[in-house]
Amino acid sequence: MPTTSRSRIVLATTTAVLTSLTAAADALPQTTETATHAEPSAEPLAGLRVLLSNDDSMQAAKASHADGLGLYEMRKALCAAGADVVVMAPWQVQSGKGTAVTNGGALTLARRTRLPAGYENDCTGAPSGSPVYGVCLSDDACGAGTPSATPADTVKFALRSGLAAKAGWADGPDVVVTGINSGPNVSAQVNDSGTVGAAVAAIDDGVPALAFSSSGDSTNTDFPVANYRANAEFGTRLLAGMRERSLLTGKFAVKVDYPDVSTGRQAKAPLWTDIGHGKVVWHDYAARRGSGDTFDIVPGVCADRPGDSCTETVRRADSTALLSGHVAVAPVTADRTYGATVDGGNNLRKLKHYVEHDAPRP
Repeated sequence: MPTTSRSRIVLATTTAVLTSLTAAADALPQTTETATHAEPSAEPLAGLRVLLSNDDSMQAAKASHADGLGLYEMRKALCAAGADVVVMAPWQVQSGKGTAVTNGGALTLARRTRLPAGYENDCTGAPSGSPVYGVCLSDDACGAGTPSATPADTVKFALRSGLAAKAGWADGPDVVVTGINSGPNVSAQVNDSGTVGAAVAAIDDGVPALAFSSSGDSTNTDFPVANYRANAEFGTRLLAGMRERSLLTGKFAVKVDYPDVSTGRQAKAPLWTDIGHGKVVWHDYAARRGSGDTFDIVPGVCADRPGDSCTETVRRADSTALLSGHVAVAPVTADRTYGATVDGGNNLRKLKHYVEHDAPRP
C-alpha cells in the first residue's frame, strides 16, 4: 500500500469523562493488598532475551514524553533485572495504527548511537550490546521526514529476519515487550492501539508478549517520568513472576495499564479485568470544509450517558479498574472468533490466579 508521512493526533482525555466511570468502579472485585513472596533474585530475568518495541517511536525528544520515553524506562528496568534487550521500534510516532502492516517497499534500520540523556549506560554488558533501532519505510537511510514502519511491521520484521541479522538471535527472543505507551489503552481504544497491535503481531508468530501503557497526568497530554518508572518497575517484577511460574505463553498477550501516580498516590493492587466495550475518545468526521470533499478529523471526548454507545457496560472493565487506581491486567487474543476459548482456558486460569493472589504489588 502507498505510504505517506503521518502526523500524530493527540487525544486529550479529560478527567471529567473518566470520573463518570466511578460508579462502575464500586462493582469491581477487590484483591488482597498484601501478599507474601520469597526474597526476589537480584537478576530475576537473567538470560531472558527480550525484543522491546512500541508505537510511540524511539525518538524520545518531546517535552511531553509522548514519543518513546517510556520505552527507555522499560529498557532500563529490564536490563537491571538481567534481561538481554534489543529494541526495534517505529522510526516515527505510530499511535493509533493498531495491527496495520505495510505490504510493499523496503524497511531500513537506523541504529541510535546517542541515547537520551540519563539512559546511556543502562544495558552495559548485555550479550547483544542492547542496540536501539528505529525502523523506517525506505530503501535508503532513515531521515527526519522518512515515513515509519508500523508497530506490527517492526515486530514481524524483528521476529522473521531482523533479530537474526542484527543480534544473532537465530531462535528469536523469549518474549516481546511493547511500550510503555504514553496514555492508557483500555476499552474500545484497544482496537486502535499500536502498542497492543505490536503484541498481537508477536503472538501471531507464537511468541509470548506483554503490552504496557501508562496514564498521563490529569489532562492526559503530558506523561510524567514517574508513571513510566513505576510501570517499568512493576512490569519487570510481573514478568519475572510469570517466568518463574512458567506462565509465559504465545497463546495470548497480556495487557497492563498503569494509573497516574505522578501526584504521589500509589497504585493499587493489580486486577484481572476484561477489555471494556465503552469509548473514551470519539473520532468525528462531520466537519466538512465548505461544500467540497474534504472532511476534518476531529477527535474528542465521548458523551458518557445511558444508552450512548460510548458508555462502559462491562462490569470488570479495564477502564474502570484503571480509574479506581488499580493496575489493570487483561488478556488479549489474536483469535477473533466469537466465543472462542484458547486451550480450554487453562493458561488463563493460572495467570488470573497469579495476578489476583501472587503478583507483585506496586
